[in-house]
Amino acid sequence: MAHDEQWLTPRLQTAATLCNQTPAATESPLWLGVDLGTCDVVSMVVDRDGQPVAVCLDWADVVRDGIVWDFFGAVTIVRRHLDTLEQQFGRRFSHAATSFPPGTDPRISINVLESAGLEVSHVLDEPTAVADLLQLDNAGVVDIGGGTTGIAIVKKGKVTYSADEATGGHHISLTLAGNRRISLEEAEQYKRGHGEEIWPAVKPVYEKMADIVARHIEGQGITDLWLAGGSCMQPGVAELFRNNSRRYRCIYRSTVCL
Repeated sequence: MAHDEQWLTPRLQTAATLCNQTPAATESPLWLGVDLGTCDVVSMVVDRDGQPVAVCLDWADVVRDGIVWDFFGAVTIVRRHLDTLEQQFGRRFSHAATSFPPGTDPRISINVLESAGLEVSHVLDEPTAVADLLQLDNAGVVDIGGGTTGIAIVKKGKVTYSADEATGGHHISLTLAGNRRISLEEAEQYKRGHGEEIWPAVKPVYEKMADIVARHIEGQGITDLWLAGGSCMQPGVAELFRNNSRRYRCIYRSTVCL
């Protein structure tokens, strides 16, 4: 049975509250997950019920189009997160789960974690990880990240199709930089705090994303379409996908600080 929004939303809100803050008190066994994103690196600790307990986040340019181009930088950030978590919990995590964009080599993410001193306990492609978390059935998942957009189709709890397109938040920043004649770094920062203002300029890029997604899910027979990923936080995106996918129940669930 799928996890509903009442299950998911409080967990996302808790993760946002804990981001780079004091961890929540717990005596439960703990699990660590590490996400190497295009715009940030996130390490999250959850308890046995999947409740977030601690979140470390660093904005970083270590991944581009699903590839870790700054390997040393990525390893350094993960090690720093492990140091922080060790100070907070009084022990060092030795195992972690991670994910990777579909169509890329999972060893890329695994090598970073192993070089940081972790043993990888579980690895999934990103849209499959979302589908697994939500326990979806007969649904599509669209994960719009910083560098790529992952698409997965879930039937009877199993991922039957997955794909990855080289379009995401980085392309939004490129468009905004050209529109405003500012640097890419300035555009990356500006878009985070001026979503409604920049929407007219970046909407065509999202429309292209929606068209690409529509081609992937055409004829798949799904009933629900779940939106995830940091680039979905842009105001206007959820409505655009709803209008472009009227045959499906389009559900927007941002990863909040993640």
